[in-house]
Amino acid sequence: MTSIENQAGFAGTAASGIQPRRALGKLPRYAAGKPPVVVEGMQSFKLSSNENALPPLPSVLEAIRAQTAVNRYPDPMTTMLRAELSGFLDVPAADIVTGAGSLGALNQILAAFAGQNDFEAPDEVIYAWRSFEAYPICVGLAGATGIQVPVRPDGTHDLEAMAAAVTERTRVILLCTPNNPTGPGLSRNEVEGFLEAVPSSVVVVIDEAYQEFVRRSDAVDGIEMYREHENVIVLRTFSKAHGLAGLRVGYSVAQPLLTDSLRISAVPFAVSQVGEHAAVASLRHYDEVAERVQGIVDERTRVVEGLRALGWQVPEAEGNFVWLALKDFSQDFAELVGHQGLSVRAFGTEGIRVSIGEPEANTRFLELCGGYPHFPGLC
Repeated sequence: MTSIENQAGFAGTAASGIQPRRALGKLPRYAAGKPPVVVEGMQSFKLSSNENALPPLPSVLEAIRAQTAVNRYPDPMTTMLRAELSGFLDVPAADIVTGAGSLGALNQILAAFAGQNDFEAPDEVIYAWRSFEAYPICVGLAGATGIQVPVRPDGTHDLEAMAAAVTERTRVILLCTPNNPTGPGLSRNEVEGFLEAVPSSVVVVIDEAYQEFVRRSDAVDGIEMYREHENVIVLRTFSKAHGLAGLRVGYSVAQPLLTDSLRISAVPFAVSQVGEHAAVASLRHYDEVAERVQGIVDERTRVVEGLRALGWQVPEAEGNFVWLALKDFSQDFAELVGHQGLSVRAFGTEGIRVSIGEPEANTRFLELCGGYPHFPGLC
């Protein structure tokens, strides 16, 4: 492989003379959670992707089966879904912009508000780290410079340090709550204080992909923040609680000052009619979704309490996953549980993220932790 191929991360570019953008060679690759290894005589479970282990609701599956006109383009404005969300969230439909999952909605935000402007220095986007691993990829592809602010030892955002990192080039700040992969969420008071500390000209994105799983009484509600602050954009998704990860349906909520720009950067037809109808059906049966979510929360509580009873230190878990700061033992632990039919998500030498799965999977995970000699501290 030539130096050009190494730099770009692609094979075959040298022979043709085609060179991709230099930015691509500087970006990490997104690593999706791997499926579990098949172990003879043992059921395997995937705990590596923060997916909902349950399929969509029966009524949602019925709505999916009813969509046969896939030879036609979907409604580019996702009018039906935005109308349903408008009533569900009590916000104007005009304030909602849909995207291909919350990640697609995030890319639309970055395309609108952060990047490279003519011959000026790149804009800056601030986010906590470690956080959602797609952030540096999305920021880099937008042409902006990512400013990573380390999370605290307990896995929480260091909002004071993030506010201090703001410069005249800062255009967007990403707040991931609950934070993926470490788990803790942000409180309303914390976010209120943060918004007061940063310029109102900076777009603050509150990424609430796991909002439905949050149980802390003082948790921030992004919708409340957007109502009070015109520089706030809320990100949400149907991938987690609703179990529609494979259909890629997400959305942002912001005031017209921001949505006017987001509609320009929005990817046309990003949400299929299958995804739109599935999301609408799920919202119309939200009581059933909430019941399922509570079951996952109950399992999360069991796992966290079980780990702490074993002497393991874990951050507060507000999503559908737990974080183990195993550091140098991360790969070793991932390999160990892999041999026992469980796939988990290892992040280099930082730690392990384990999604809450089926009760049997969670029980096996706890049993394996009970026999593992290297107890983790916090982040």
